[in-house]
Amino acid sequence: MLNITLPDGSQRQFPGPVTVAEVAASIGTGLAKAALGGKVNGKLVDTSYQITGDAPLAIVTAKDPDGLEMIRHSTAHLLAYAVKELFPDAQVTIGPVIEHGFYYDFSYKRPFTPEDLTAIEKKMTELANKDEPVVRRVLPRDEAVAYFKGLGEHYKAEIIGSIPADQDVSLYREGAFEDLCRGPHVPSTGKLKHFKLMKVAGAYWRGDHRNEMLQRVYGTAWATKEELQQYLTMLEEAEKRDHRRLGRELDLFHIDEHSPGTVFWHPKGWAVWQEVEQYMRRVYRDNGYQEVKGPQLLDQGLWEKTGHWQKYRENMFTTESEKRDYALKPMNCPGHILIFKQGIKSYRDLPLRFGEFGQCHRNEPTGGLHGIMRVRGFTQDDGHIFCTEDMILPECLAYTTLLQKVYRDFGFTEILYKVATRPEQRIGSDEAWDKAEHALMESLRQSGVEFVVSPGDGAFYGPKIEYTLKDALGRQWQCGTMQVDFFMAERLGAEYVAEDSSRRHPVMLHRAIVGSLERFIGILIEQHAGALPVWLAPVQVVVAGITDAQADYVLEVAKTLQKQGLRVETDLRNEKITYKIREHALQKLPYILVVGDKEKASGAVAVRARGNKDLGVMSLESFSNLIATDVSSKV
Repeated sequence: MLNITLPDGSQRQFPGPVTVAEVAASIGTGLAKAALGGKVNGKLVDTSYQITGDAPLAIVTAKDPDGLEMIRHSTAHLLAYAVKELFPDAQVTIGPVIEHGFYYDFSYKRPFTPEDLTAIEKKMTELANKDEPVVRRVLPRDEAVAYFKGLGEHYKAEIIGSIPADQDVSLYREGAFEDLCRGPHVPSTGKLKHFKLMKVAGAYWRGDHRNEMLQRVYGTAWATKEELQQYLTMLEEAEKRDHRRLGRELDLFHIDEHSPGTVFWHPKGWAVWQEVEQYMRRVYRDNGYQEVKGPQLLDQGLWEKTGHWQKYRENMFTTESEKRDYALKPMNCPGHILIFKQGIKSYRDLPLRFGEFGQCHRNEPTGGLHGIMRVRGFTQDDGHIFCTEDMILPECLAYTTLLQKVYRDFGFTEILYKVATRPEQRIGSDEAWDKAEHALMESLRQSGVEFVVSPGDGAFYGPKIEYTLKDALGRQWQCGTMQVDFFMAERLGAEYVAEDSSRRHPVMLHRAIVGSLERFIGILIEQHAGALPVWLAPVQVVVAGITDAQADYVLEVAKTLQKQGLRVETDLRNEKITYKIREHALQKLPYILVVGDKEKASGAVAVRARGNKDLGVMSLESFSNLIATDVSSKV
């Protein structure tokens, strides 16, 4: 007899080999209908998978994360099926699952139009309604290459040709369409009901700009109609909050073709930048950091010593002068080590904390650039702590507490924590990696937060904590990091004099709270839909007169508020006051002060707050106290 152990610990016996679908049917017709796949010994498989020995089994449905992954994976194949039905000459390439959905790349003689996407989505629905079974088969590699060449699918043949010759490959067929895939897949197309095609974009074959430009069709798929609608609603709201659109409308910044991947900050946008930078500068000052500034260009040999040249060469901008090769720094850490090395350091000097608003450059591909969120030139609130091994845990613990406060001040209350551990390609001993990983995890435990472990995702020189924000729409943004590095200071010869007078290499903690200031400001704009909190708003108050008769009083009020450190504008235009109020409200200003003859005579102001709130008439002193409270409390 064959014993199948279910997640609740119960067992079911079968006289011989049994499929996942048959086990589900033995439990109940409802589960049999809902089953999308199974997990056998922890491995995700099709419902047609045959279990030949005693094993634990969990039936996977649309309610499970693995089930949703299968739905999205299978919907990508449904997309390719529909494209081949409508455009037989199109060639299919690859179609992976991505966050919230999937994409598939196609080679076709002309660009797909919005009308094409509508037709493809309609065809997908028709094919899904046929509820055709999805059937797996296995072929030897060379036979599979010949098969796809015979179909005219040269990209598929090339993909399979890169697989070792002694390996078999699996194919999945639904109706008239068959595709290369490891699987698993849903049992039939009828399981795919809630999807939508989103857009089409260009993508180079195998990500290489020297290859053909393909057409990448993006789609989303969900387990229920409600989840799909919630996601589409979120996208609509995200479109309203898009930092690129708001950057134009609020006159904050622009991106120019004369310098792709860098930001031209306008006065209002630079005011926001300065507020974020000065806030972080106070964080440095109040938490024992010494601010430093390193050069942009560093000798190639330095990057070779640290290991960055071998790992990041393709993303580094380089130049040559007097037969010496240099690189624009993609990160600040080597420069901080060189500063540390100046003069003799003692154990009494540790921990030594350096902070820098360091401008970095990385040669990101054009297709990956996105507003101010992903750029080639950016500034980090970068910091490095040089310490002893015994100091790692308390420094990491204090850092998490500090980071939590900073994020709260910027309006983020939900943080996700992840520890990324040693990758396969790394430097240093396992003993050192053990100590580093233990310190990071223990610091989070002592902070009282839950965290997940991401095996193999650490940097080549050390493990790290990744701090991820959740914004108002539930989107996740990884911003902060804390990395423990036993090796880089040693590689560059940094030492301190220990208590026993020996020379030792310091441990280096790499940390950033907001990360790229450009990206973080983009996140802030979208988090607050452009209506930045009073303390961050580029213009905090506008003073508008009703007629020219109040012009002198308007200027007097503005000057008084400016002396209090507020960012104030005046509006003395010959326009109706209702027009002025409406226009400034569209600029999402926190406060509009309206003054007429009565306000001028009494030394008062009529206060309108963002959101069309009429706060009435109050003395200028009362308003000053009101806005001062808003600024100091980070409302």
